[in-house]
Amino acid sequence: MKQWWVKHPPPAIQMIATCYAVPHWLSHLLRHCSSRGVCLPRILARLRSCELLVGLALAAATSILYAEPSSLKSWQLALETDSVLTDKAVLEYKRMLEDENPADLYLLKGQALWNLAKGPQAIPLSDPQRGCDLGLGPGVVRGAWAELPRYFSDTKLVQDLESRLLSCLQRLQGLDAQQIISSDFNQTERVNISLMALYIASESKGSVFRVPQSTQTERDMYLLGKRLFFLRAGTHDFSCASCHAQDGRRIRLQELPNLTMPKGAGFAYGTWPAYRISSGSIWGMQQRLADCFRQQRLAKPLYVSNATIALMVYMAVNANGQPANAPGLKR
Repeated sequence: MKQWWVKHPPPAIQMIATCYAVPHWLSHLLRHCSSRGVCLPRILARLRSCELLVGLALAAATSILYAEPSSLKSWQLALETDSVLTDKAVLEYKRMLEDENPADLYLLKGQALWNLAKGPQAIPLSDPQRGCDLGLGPGVVRGAWAELPRYFSDTKLVQDLESRLLSCLQRLQGLDAQQIISSDFNQTERVNISLMALYIASESKGSVFRVPQSTQTERDMYLLGKRLFFLRAGTHDFSCASCHAQDGRRIRLQELPNLTMPKGAGFAYGTWPAYRISSGSIWGMQQRLADCFRQQRLAKPLYVSNATIALMVYMAVNANGQPANAPGLKR
């Protein structure tokens, strides 16, 4: 029982971890105080609160360690029952959300942009002779996303869906790719790329991922993505693997899939682009990864950079054999 308790510490014991962060919040508070010339009492009060917190946690730990085995068993059973009920509630919550996905309202707009003839040559990306080749031929979208990212001989690059669309917009319709790269996600052409990606990804729904690793460039990008996935960096010494390398993890109602395994990678990579409820907009995987960098307290990655594409290659190859289910619906 004690071995189980060490692996599954109760909330009281986890409170001790709060005070492990003392150097971080104390240095932050000192910087704040020095800039405003206030708050030594605030620092002392925070320290006293931390001492009280540790005292309460240690008292709880002592009572648990010396409790009767029968009471420990009851406590363990209560936690396990609560976990099962929580999992069922989360699944029901997701089922209710998936009944109607607002992303469906954006699909026609994405399709219209894909078929739109504009630019000096007035060539639509969907043109079957001169259009955008996503890997299966000019203008072909059915099943194309399930085989991306991949190497393209015309650009000599491994490209994901959004970077491929960007290069097609530049080559076929005369758009300034660098201007789009330097803009923000809420700018017109970035939004248009996300909407086209949404439509194209939906045309692979139900297909199985078959992301190629036939060239050395593709294999190198997978290895780079794997290295970035496990790289700890930033002020919090954080990595993608900190949240996404174990099964059964969740933050509140948000499941944290294990991206190192096919099922988890398929669930995560295979449901973006998606409608994001919290922002009321369509997000592609480029924007999702940029937000991950923000949460890790890392510098904002360049749009369609090698770093973001390599991470997508790592996830997509891990998802091979899993079904594509975009567009998704996210909190």
